[in-house]
Amino acid sequence: MLTTLAAAGRPSPTAPGSGSWWRDAVIYQVYVRSFLDSTGDGIGDLAGVRAGLPYLRKLGVDGIWLSPFYPSPQHDHGYDVADYCGVDPLYGDLAEFDRLVADAHRLGLKVLLDIVPNHCSSEHPWFREALASPPGSPARSRFHFAPGRGPDGAEPPNNWRAMFGGPAWSRTTAADGGAGEWYLHLFTPEQPDLNWRDPRVGDDFEEVLRFWLDRGADGFRIDVAAGLFKHPGLPDSDDPGADERTRDSVNPLAWNQPEVHGVWRRWRAVCEEYTARDGHERLLVGEVSVPTAREHADYVRADELHQAFFFDLLSAPWDAAAFRGVIDEAVRDIAGTGSTVTWVLNNHDQVRTVTRYAGEPGVEASGLGSARARAAALLMLALPGAAYVYQGEELGLPEVLDLPDEVLTDPIFRRTGSRKHIRDGCRVPLPWSGHASPFGFSQGEAGARPWLPQPEWFAAHATDRALADTRSFWHLYREGLQLRRCLPQLGEGTLRWLDAPPGVLAMTRGDGLVCAVNFGTEPVPAPAAGTPLLSSGPCPDGTLPGSTAAWWAADHS
Repeated sequence: MLTTLAAAGRPSPTAPGSGSWWRDAVIYQVYVRSFLDSTGDGIGDLAGVRAGLPYLRKLGVDGIWLSPFYPSPQHDHGYDVADYCGVDPLYGDLAEFDRLVADAHRLGLKVLLDIVPNHCSSEHPWFREALASPPGSPARSRFHFAPGRGPDGAEPPNNWRAMFGGPAWSRTTAADGGAGEWYLHLFTPEQPDLNWRDPRVGDDFEEVLRFWLDRGADGFRIDVAAGLFKHPGLPDSDDPGADERTRDSVNPLAWNQPEVHGVWRRWRAVCEEYTARDGHERLLVGEVSVPTAREHADYVRADELHQAFFFDLLSAPWDAAAFRGVIDEAVRDIAGTGSTVTWVLNNHDQVRTVTRYAGEPGVEASGLGSARARAAALLMLALPGAAYVYQGEELGLPEVLDLPDEVLTDPIFRRTGSRKHIRDGCRVPLPWSGHASPFGFSQGEAGARPWLPQPEWFAAHATDRALADTRSFWHLYREGLQLRRCLPQLGEGTLRWLDAPPGVLAMTRGDGLVCAVNFGTEPVPAPAAGTPLLSSGPCPDGTLPGSTAAWWAADHS
């Protein structure tokens, strides 16, 4: 099923002299608290990430993106930051971070940090000072404080809803013990939104960038990159869906305001300054949630973000026409800016691909979800641009859907009481080895239980088994990544669609490489002759089975 081609030819994007490493890089997303626990406390940490670097190098990725590890009360597992220039003791310390960066660089891996500029923790010194200061004070201007509406100010300043459920405003207590002003939080009350119209906020974050760049960071993934600025008048929203707002929808009065582009121009200038010193490019990749690829493209202009995640492929239904439409739009509008498309199929906020593609609730029976997830992975790796892989996708992990209510930690569940949009199921700690929890995740002899319970069926997806089985998801990803390195047609370059039967996407990449996916259930004639270089499932001679992807090269058989 897997025909190996030696990794030769096109240099690794991380190699010196290979140009802009980020343009076609494949980055592995590390959700730190669920990757590997070095201390036995049941929570992953930076030392665990460092121990796992050889595994990631063997897999063949070009770098890692670390979820937030900063000091935090952990109301949203680190996306509520109490100190942007430190390491939470749960995860280690600055010395351990420095060792991690040094080891990663020795292995040729880039290190991206997750930065959260839209909001901080309610325990951050900035917000504590604001609460202790009177209305109208400079300390309060770092945030969005406003009097309430109504005779006694008992109603929120406007009708905005929080992304994680409930109103977007919470009321403070005044110095005399009475009810005070309200403050804005588009996620949870423990995550007050910063006011980027106060110039001190921009200055503070430039210092944060420089702090981590000075310690060797290769760039940043930017949380809520289309946010930051709110409509200056904070008016009511006339969005009819405001009362039902969820994390997957956005408030146009608090998102995609024109002033945000000035922030990214400033950040890009900082990165270019560091690049000019040593020739190594620093990357800015944004979490940009906007309605269209054309608006998305505005964020990746030559003097703004280098890249921004393109989520439309992640949300596309398993349908050939839908996938082609998404790909065409992205290549036309985003690649046209001079950037490259940044493809994703999964992340720490979404249902895992195996379960999402199964088309039915519960852990997939029949293997349909696995077959489709394997095919989608090959398609993503064949597309022009960069790709991000969420940890565990290379193991074919399904979503854990039956976590008991009492172990759930997602603030969405706490805020709404609903399991509909919770994210804990894709964050369960990884299985590394063995037949029972903690599956090698916790390294101590008397290790604590993992912070989220691992189901018994995780044993079938453990890393040691995946590496030993050449038919596994892991080997599929590794083969695909090797081919991206050695075939000049892959990564950046041209894409041309080929005529194909209904339900099939077939394309050429560069000169002579054919990539095809059969979204249907019945086999179709293969779009190219010979044995595939790589396929997501068995490909009998001359056919492409249903729910299968394959790559062919004209000069290989």
